[in-house]
Amino acid sequence: MPTMKPRVRLAAVGAAFALAAATPVAAYAALDDPPAAAGSGAAGRGAPYVETRLFFGTERPDGGPPVTEKQFLAFVDRQITPRFPAGLTIHDGRGQWRDRNGTIERERSYEVVLLYPKSEAGAQDPRIERVRTAYERQYAQESVARADAPARVDF
Repeated sequence: MPTMKPRVRLAAVGAAFALAAATPVAAYAALDDPPAAAGSGAAGRGAPYVETRLFFGTERPDGGPPVTEKQFLAFVDRQITPRFPAGLTIHDGRGQWRDRNGTIERERSYEVVLLYPKSEAGAQDPRIERVRTAYERQYAQESVARADAPARVDF
C-alpha cells in the first residue's frame, strides 16, 4: 500500500477532526442537558428545563368552520393556563401537514411553547397529553403535534 505524502495525511487528519467535531457525541436521550455552544461562555448558565412545543391546527377535517382566534384563546384560558400557570408563549402561524389520507393540508395554526424544570417532566407529561386530547376532541382534529427538547433556562 502506498504511503501518503505528509500534506495529504495532514489534510485527511484535519478532515476527520472536523467531521468528528460536527457530529453530536450522543442524542438527547431522555432529554439530557444540552451542551453549551462552543465559545458561547454560557456553560452552566440557567437551569435544566424541557421546552415543549404544541402545534394546533384550525381547519376541521369534517369541513366545519375553522377554529377562530377567540375560540382558541378561550381554549388556552380553560385548558392550558390552569395546567401551566407559570406561563407560556403563543405563536400565530401558518402550517401544513399531510393528513391520514395523504392530502397536504395548509391552515392557520398556533404554536404554544411551554417551559418547565426537567425535574418536573414526569408530572407535566400527563397534563400536556390531556391538553392535546381535549383539543383533538373539542375541534375534531386528527392530532396536535408535540415536540420536546432539552433547554437551559435563566429568568
